Amino acid sequence: MTDRFAIYPSLAGRTVLVSGGASGIGAEIVTAFARQGARVGFLDLDAKTSAALADRCPGEVAFATCDLRDIPALQRGIASLQASLGPATILVNNAARDDRHDWTQTTPEYWDERMATNLRHMFFAIQAVAPGMIAAGGGSIINMGSNSWWEAGAGFPAYATAKAAVHGLTRTMARELGPHRIRVNTVVPGWIMTDRQKTLWATPEALDRHRTRQCLPDLIDPVYVARMVVFLASDDAAMCTANNYMVEAGSI
Repeated sequence: MTDRFAIYPSLAGRTVLVSGGASGIGAEIVTAFARQGARVGFLDLDAKTSAALADRCPGEVAFATCDLRDIPALQRGIASLQASLGPATILVNNAARDDRHDWTQTTPEYWDERMATNLRHMFFAIQAVAPGMIAAGGGSIINMGSNSWWEAGAGFPAYATAKAAVHGLTRTMARELGPHRIRVNTVVPGWIMTDRQKTLWATPEALDRHRTRQCLPDLIDPVYVARMVVFLASDDAAMCTANNYMVEAGSI
């Protein structure tokens, strides 16, 4: 499938950082940038899966193992990857977990942990890489949103709240960083058929219901989210910033 996708010359040799890059959508993003000839660094808690991905990717791919809820560890991981790969001019804030939870049983501690897992690390990753992008004269930051809150989805109020906040983060940081020619955008996936989704929630009945909600009949492979990310990182998207880019097959 990937043989028919575009190659963007502007991405060759660029340093890219991806959070949550070991599996799912993140792994597709890491792989897509590696195939563009970029130098790719990614952060993830799963060292074994990270090593396997780095081994099978073409080109220069490295990873740092850290818990993104630990901001000093995140900052150290970013610093170590940039020390080995060079200053990043592309950042993909991908890491998140859509764990289900009952709003009646949610504690303040759980709420705070969900914000740390799904939102807080994005801001501090931007804070860590933006000075290098400013020095380089520009860059691209892609934050991963979700259409779950657009659709008023139930079963994960803390996750949906964090993902809604991603759009606010994108808009304000696009304004903060725009004078330095740093673009900030949100990619908004629909229900993407990662291994996690297939294992936990993609029953035949659920898939049948979901197909009726999409304009297109096909389920969404993670590779299509990665393709939108790669486009937004490239110079082809030089005038795209502060916006949402949907990859949800027209889901309602």
